[in-house]
Amino acid sequence: QVQLVESGGGSVQSGESLTLSCTASASSGYIFQNYCRSWFRQAPGQAREEVATIDSDGSITYNDSVKGRFIISVDNAKSQVYLQMNDLKSSDTAMYYCAADPRLCRYLRAHRGQTDFRYWGQGTQVTVSS
Repeated sequence: QVQLVESGGGSVQSGESLTLSCTASASSGYIFQNYCRSWFRQAPGQAREEVATIDSDGSITYNDSVKGRFIISVDNAKSQVYLQMNDLKSSDTAMYYCAADPRLCRYLRAHRGQTDFRYWGQGTQVTVSS
C-alpha cells in the first residue's frame, strides 16, 4: 500500500506562483520511479481533469490549459512529485490531487472509464483570486 500526501496549496492572486508537493510512503519496499505519477484537479461542480503526468521513463504530458505555465517534476530518491504552477489564473482554482499507479501511464490513459489510479492523496486546495 502506498500513501500519498499533498502539501503547498493556498490562496494567491492571479499571476502569482505556487508549488505543490506530493510525498509517497509505503510500509514495504517499492520503486517509486516505476510508477505513473499524475496531478489531477477538480473544481466544485466540475469534472476531474488530469493536469500533468510523468511516466516511469520520464516522459511528461500536460493538459493544454496549463501547458507553458505548469511544470511537473520528481525526486525519486525522496519519493516526491512536484507541480510548479506559474502565472496562475482564476480558472486554476480547484482541489489538486496527487495520484500514482504501478501501471504504465499510457495503459491508464487508454482505459479511462474502466480503471483508475490505485493510489490518491487527500488533496490540497488552490484558490486564485483576480
